[in-house]
Amino acid sequence: MTPFNQFTTKAKEVIRKAHELVIERSQNNVEPLHLLAALILQEESMVASILDKMEVDTILLTDSIFEAMEGTASGGTMSPSYQIFLTPELAQIIEHSSKVAKSMNDEFVSTEHIFIACLDIPSLAKDTLSRFKIEKEKVLFLIQEIKQGRMPETKTYHKNKNILKYTRSLTKLARENKLDPVIGRDEEISRIIQILSRRTKNNPILIGEAGVGKTAIAEGLAMRVASGNAPESLKDKEIVSLDLGLLVAGTKYRGEFEERLKNIIKEIEKSDGKIILFIDEIHTIVGAGSAEGSLDASNMLKPPLSRGELRAIGATTIKEYQKHIEKDPALTRRFQSVFISEPSIDDATTILRGLKEKYELYHGVRITDDAIKAAVVLSARYIADRFLPDKAVDLIDEASSHLKISLENMPPVLQETNSKVIKLEIEKEALKKEAKGKNSKAKTRLQEIEKEIADLKEKTREIDLKWKNEKESVGEIKRIKKELEFARLEAEEAEARVDLGKAAEVRYGQIPALEKSLDANMKKLKKLQSSRRILKEEITENDIANIVAKWTGIPVSRMLEEEAEKLSRMEDELKKRIVGQDEAVKKIADTIKRSRAGISDPNKPIGSFIFLGPTGVGKTELTKALAEFMFDDEKALIRVDMSEFMEKHSVSKLIGAPPGYIGFDDGGGLTEMVRHRPYSIVLFDEIEKAHPEVFNIFLQVLDNGRLTDSKGRTVNFKNTIIIMTSNIGASYIDKMEKMGFGDRDIKGDEYAGVKEKVMEAMKDFFRPEFLNRVDDIVIFDILPMEAIREIVKIQINLVRERLAIKEISLELTDEAYEYLAKEGYNPKYGARPLKRVIQNKILNQVASFIISKEILKGGVVSVSVKNDPFKTDAGEFVFDIKKGRRGAIIGSSILETLSAGVGV
Repeated sequence: MTPFNQFTTKAKEVIRKAHELVIERSQNNVEPLHLLAALILQEESMVASILDKMEVDTILLTDSIFEAMEGTASGGTMSPSYQIFLTPELAQIIEHSSKVAKSMNDEFVSTEHIFIACLDIPSLAKDTLSRFKIEKEKVLFLIQEIKQGRMPETKTYHKNKNILKYTRSLTKLARENKLDPVIGRDEEISRIIQILSRRTKNNPILIGEAGVGKTAIAEGLAMRVASGNAPESLKDKEIVSLDLGLLVAGTKYRGEFEERLKNIIKEIEKSDGKIILFIDEIHTIVGAGSAEGSLDASNMLKPPLSRGELRAIGATTIKEYQKHIEKDPALTRRFQSVFISEPSIDDATTILRGLKEKYELYHGVRITDDAIKAAVVLSARYIADRFLPDKAVDLIDEASSHLKISLENMPPVLQETNSKVIKLEIEKEALKKEAKGKNSKAKTRLQEIEKEIADLKEKTREIDLKWKNEKESVGEIKRIKKELEFARLEAEEAEARVDLGKAAEVRYGQIPALEKSLDANMKKLKKLQSSRRILKEEITENDIANIVAKWTGIPVSRMLEEEAEKLSRMEDELKKRIVGQDEAVKKIADTIKRSRAGISDPNKPIGSFIFLGPTGVGKTELTKALAEFMFDDEKALIRVDMSEFMEKHSVSKLIGAPPGYIGFDDGGGLTEMVRHRPYSIVLFDEIEKAHPEVFNIFLQVLDNGRLTDSKGRTVNFKNTIIIMTSNIGASYIDKMEKMGFGDRDIKGDEYAGVKEKVMEAMKDFFRPEFLNRVDDIVIFDILPMEAIREIVKIQINLVRERLAIKEISLELTDEAYEYLAKEGYNPKYGARPLKRVIQNKILNQVASFIISKEILKGGVVSVSVKNDPFKTDAGEFVFDIKKGRRGAIIGSSILETLSAGVGV
């Protein structure tokens, strides 16, 4: 056995530590695993430097060693004699380490010799190292490199094992050009530098909403320090980001977390102010690692922060700051707040232009300026629950990712032609059997198919060749761009080292040559795509709109369509569906045009209306038609029945229950629906039935276009249209019916007086501050008989569409239409009874014909009236069933119309 005095002090410490590990674990034998664990746990040793250079995760390695110890056979309770023995494998390793030292011409056995011996002698220690790809040849090379002094000079933080283990250096990443550029945040970075340069309370905390760029600002500061563009007091500093999750991970026993954090603080204190700690999501330190009888991370940081021995930069959201940091005044006073606001549309566009090159290089695509503008504008308008620039960057990233995948896959045109060839090949094989006989049609068709297959295969070859050429050209452009990026980085590094010869060679030799090659390849690609384009390698505003559509459910055409063109036809489109309410339609259209023209308050909803009038005149139908026109979807309608809010406390149903009450975690019914679908119509039905306290909530929505829920979240209503319906004044219309107006059309001047009374009733019921915030109060007219006739035709056409699916036609005489119009309407109930009359008088009878098979496919049902419908004793309907070609032709034509997507 090698004498103990032949070991260096560090080597002796390792053997003692291995002995201590055995005692701590109540075991009898010192094994190679204990020795290996002691080697890795030793700070500032040769082994630590080797593992650092090899970029080995020492935490994971240590955990693996301790897990392996648990499974060793020698484990168990310590014997009563408390004697500890060395296993044969360990004795062999120690003996072999002496031979390793001699082979390396070293007089004493050091830690690196023991480490190599662990790699040589078969044991669980060697197996563990093998799993982590730690090879003897690489270790020997690194030892030689370190001894010869060729190890690159390390910064202060590299000498600190705990800082290295639980943090990542932002300045190091900045030097390696691994951080994204930070644009338009000079003012905030200057403010942080100013706070860091103070004598006391020199700890800035960045407070702002998620996604506004708090972490990016800290990275921007690191870039300034790395580039030397910082004040003298910060030039030699290292900014490291604390990974709190890694710090807490694997702390099985009490005191481990505190020990780790204490070691980090100690190492920062030893650095004499050279290290600045950045704590992202700083609110997580409050309570982190705490248990009964122990301190949390925030309390451990307070003393060094107050003494000025630790400088820290924090980042958190406004809500988390109020919830966690502000509640602790002692912690709050040690930080100086810096509020980070969301950038404007113009600033966000500038930020994205700065990031454009990074994303182009990563995805291998080209991002147009229109795409950048669309990403900012569309995200600001349609994604209300997130903040710029984060949401716009995500749109660019996802659109680029989508295009990158499509570039790697076979183009759709090639997939389509290949699919056609396969189908024809299948048909060809089927026809071959028939063509062997006397089937002349099969032979003719077989010849046609063979010719078609030959033509398609030739076309496929042409497309395939063009696709491969374009793909090769796109790949070459991507490769040159990467080389160009690397060359620029190389030039910057050479200039930083003051290697002017190398910098000149790269900047004036390699870079111009690469730029020339890139330009030539871009022209080549343009020429290839001049006749027909197979590959699409650029991101346009359409790609961005497609991603927004996937996120929000808002149709792309509605986003990219010219606003003026869409709004100019709004009135005509609504009138196609809403009959007899021209004044109401005009008021709605005018209000929305005013909003979209930009001359109304941008902080209010798109429009807010109160719909008044008798039931069945089209109030709800106009709401649905408006949803269809504005959002291309009738379902983009949030309906709230105000009869459910008759009690004072029912307000909580809209915005959520207060803290401490059941349902607080669920959020509000209204706020949650608008938060998830911010671009929609909100319909408040029968508002007069709600408790007066509910209208206080409406004031905030109608005036500021926003509503704060019980959790403190602000919900944006600026992209909604608010519609409220009411039956106030319906009693006046009932009186008109009793006076005999229900039997004839009501003249304009007669109904004008009723409208005035309805408005007076509105003013008496609702408070002035509520009515003044509404854009318009729309009183719907009583439907004249001419309008009723049009509605009858619309309803019958809907029935025809349903029957067309069964290839059955429906015909009505003029008298039948007139009878339905007369029977299906009165001023009190509006046009609602029409559906019931059609159902009872026509649909029930037609259903009987279908069930009894009296009418089959291609049949026609003709409906007429027995007697004159204009007489009071008009009779019931007469049904006539026709069979023949005419019915089939009519039925099929309707089907064709439906399949083409055109309404009947």
